[in-house]
Amino acid sequence: MSATQDIVAKLWNLCHVLRDDGVTYSEYVTELTYLLFLKMMEETGQERRIPEEYRWSKLSKAEGLGQLTLYKRLLTSLGDPEEKDDDGTPKPAKDPLVLAIFTDAQTRLRKPANLKSLTTAIDDLDWFDAREEGLGDLYEGLLQKNAEDKKSGAGQYFTPRPLIDSIVRLTQPQLGERIQDPAAGTGGFIVAAHNRIYADNNQFFGLEDGTAERQIRDCYSLAELVPDTHRLCLMNLMLHGIEGDAQSMDTLTDEGATLHKADLILSNPPFGTKKGGGRPQRGDFSTTAGTSNKQLAFVEHIIRGLAPGGRAAVVVPDNVLFEDGTGKALRQMLMGWCDLHTILRLPTGIFYAQGVKTNVLFFTRNADKGESGGTKAVWVYDMRAGAPSYGKTRPLRAEDFADFEAAYGDDPHGRAERQDQGEDGRFRRFTREEIAARGDNLDISWLREGEEEAEDGLTDPDDITAAILGHLREATREIEALVLELEGEEEDVAPAAVAAE
Repeated sequence: MSATQDIVAKLWNLCHVLRDDGVTYSEYVTELTYLLFLKMMEETGQERRIPEEYRWSKLSKAEGLGQLTLYKRLLTSLGDPEEKDDDGTPKPAKDPLVLAIFTDAQTRLRKPANLKSLTTAIDDLDWFDAREEGLGDLYEGLLQKNAEDKKSGAGQYFTPRPLIDSIVRLTQPQLGERIQDPAAGTGGFIVAAHNRIYADNNQFFGLEDGTAERQIRDCYSLAELVPDTHRLCLMNLMLHGIEGDAQSMDTLTDEGATLHKADLILSNPPFGTKKGGGRPQRGDFSTTAGTSNKQLAFVEHIIRGLAPGGRAAVVVPDNVLFEDGTGKALRQMLMGWCDLHTILRLPTGIFYAQGVKTNVLFFTRNADKGESGGTKAVWVYDMRAGAPSYGKTRPLRAEDFADFEAAYGDDPHGRAERQDQGEDGRFRRFTREEIAARGDNLDISWLREGEEEAEDGLTDPDDITAAILGHLREATREIEALVLELEGEEEDVAPAAVAAE
């Protein structure tokens, strides 16, 4: 076990100590983020960003109720953009990153002894080895541990790293490209893309003056709606040396239209319906303006968010491939405006909600800015049929994607020479005409063996429980979506009926 893995295990085990304080798993990770941020500012020599009275050395040495009181005070102070002294004099402006991390921060800790357990345990960790292996790796390990634990429910924000790494290898992010994730979660796609660019460019040694600074500050755009997840994202980016534009926003409102056009978009948008049943509030949306289906709306954002010639890889559930109405119109827009060159049918069980079947769409925006041309043929790779029963006893691994990557080829736009493997193979080509004959339904499968039975092989009780819950959540989501669509149709009909009277 590496030093990083050992530290992650020790930190995660502390969450059990806090269960009697009413702290949930996800709350624990957020709580730990506040404390780790203070400690890592000390470890990385950046404590100047924090007022002296709230630095780690002050907090960790405090005792009893005084420590808990200090902790609560620093959370409030560091997140207050307009803090004033007792005489009403405004205090110096906060560091933007510190302010963003601690905005609306609150603690769920009620017992001073539990806070002392956390600060003591953090101080006792092997920080020298952690720095050597990378503090970013340590924090990502903690996020992954949280996502893998079925009780935490955090898997919805965490795309499996082997999948992210495979997508990054295929899309080949380049130095100087603007890269976007409009539903960033904890920032995994951007971190992986940055790591690839960093490694491919000699760790930024020997670059022209200002190139490295522009890369970490100007080339990454992220948006995340959930405040606590946005907090985790900021921490993850900071520990990987990224200072990109990571905003707390709803991409499906007009805020999303302000994101810069991107050369590459990588994303795993949230599944389900718009919160409260609302429709996307984007003035520039046309195809999905009347739907509450978030994944359809995110795909339209990604199409519109690509610069001419830009490419994208986006994770979507099966319904995006077959849904009629708005779904069909969106697929027609996608294949008209872009070259949808590849679809990867993912195995079941690799996300927290095992009941949801997912795919990765790879496409390139038309270079001429027009809506002509577009998709001539779509290659479909079926990684789902006959797949192992993924879970705790059989986790997803990098080598699981080796055959797909070989079939995809070395061109990030999907233009490498490819071989149709026929009805007995996993990789097949379907012309635009063949897809049109299917009513533009892209839910294409031909290998049936084992596709429906993959979850039958699960043996871990947590995996089985999560699979059942996943199916129930997906069934509920589909019912809610149907009700909302029917309500939408009634709303559309009503004005015409009134006018007729």
